[in-house]
Amino acid sequence: MAAKMLYTVIVADDEDELREAVCTMIPWEEYGFCLVGSASNGLDALQLVEKHEPDLLLTDIRMPFISGIELARQVREVRPATNIAFLSGYDDFEYAKQAIQYNIISYMLKPLTLEGLGAELRTIRQKIDARFAMFRQAAPGGDGQDTKAAMLMPLVLDEYAEPEGEARVEAYARQCGLLRDLQDRPCYTVMVSTLLKEDGGNCTAPSFVAPVDRLACKYLRSVSFFASGKVISVLLGNPSDFEEYLHILADEIPQMAARVLGVCCRIGVSRMVRSLTALHDAYREAMEALRQGDRSEGGPQFIRDLTPAVKGGSLLCRRALDALDQHYMNANLSLVSLSGMLDVSPNHLSACIKKYTGETFINILIRKRMEAARELLVTTPLRIQEVAQRCGYTDQHYFSYCFKKYCGESPNAMRRRLDVEKVGEGL
Repeated sequence: MAAKMLYTVIVADDEDELREAVCTMIPWEEYGFCLVGSASNGLDALQLVEKHEPDLLLTDIRMPFISGIELARQVREVRPATNIAFLSGYDDFEYAKQAIQYNIISYMLKPLTLEGLGAELRTIRQKIDARFAMFRQAAPGGDGQDTKAAMLMPLVLDEYAEPEGEARVEAYARQCGLLRDLQDRPCYTVMVSTLLKEDGGNCTAPSFVAPVDRLACKYLRSVSFFASGKVISVLLGNPSDFEEYLHILADEIPQMAARVLGVCCRIGVSRMVRSLTALHDAYREAMEALRQGDRSEGGPQFIRDLTPAVKGGSLLCRRALDALDQHYMNANLSLVSLSGMLDVSPNHLSACIKKYTGETFINILIRKRMEAARELLVTTPLRIQEVAQRCGYTDQHYFSYCFKKYCGESPNAMRRRLDVEKVGEGL
């Protein structure tokens, strides 16, 4: 009998004794887990998630620098396939519910015994087993999707010739339940998903429709169907829905396919269109994005990222680094906001930065801020708090922690050392 898969886990808690106890005294493998890292604050936890891509992040909800809820939001941006379990010393479920959309799999109250944590880990293990099993399963019939898919399939795959046909199409869409009523006027995006063997050949099966659609429905309204070796999804939402969720969905599907099925998943994504009769053009865009992407690499390719030439390759990376140089002092700068400035998807920008620099966006941003801070500390008499603010930090303690981690000494220690060196030079 084959051994069960071990799920990887990272533990994050600022209480050193508790964290060490959890890391060393829990028999992780007995519960089906493998501990791959631990962190004392949200920043370190986020960097560990980027590095190890764990199945589970076990974190305190009240964390230094980045709160548990903010950490959950940022983890979803880089690794939506990671499940999150909250530990909290506060009986404040209302607070935790703010993060319910961020793949929260468990909520535990401190103080927690090792036996209690062990029991909860067994439950979490069962939940992740169920999620993985669900991702492998084809859909049962009779959920109403077949009628909607039958209505959408010709609109997507064939050119729609009737110029006055939009009203008729919308009436049919309401009749089959795709649109709710006359006021329901969503925008649409077409997403095409394929699974690839190691040699690059297509191995997509009709059964892949169900897991794609289940994940899509977490974020947007969705109808998916199988055609010509591809899963084609019509996604419905308003522009803000697409802006917030589309890049996360387009990352989660390939991450889950790699982790659960062990195969590479490539996705092509169209621009947003505003009518059902424009779905064929959107489908052609999604297919063009799929063709243009690197066939040796999994992950999403958005048509908006392909043209013009300034949106690709090393040139995009240079533009991103230039923009980062100009905006690093903005405390709200993020991968999502930077991608908006450059008019590309966060997925594309993240992959481009990693490919051409070998580093993640967050590491490059921290290094830029630390180098700027060191220069200000050496060349100006600004107070530590002012230096922190000029480098994009609203919390001086967070800034000092990052600075010491990066430079090996605190800002105050560096100032004192430089003062001593100046006195020595003057003698």
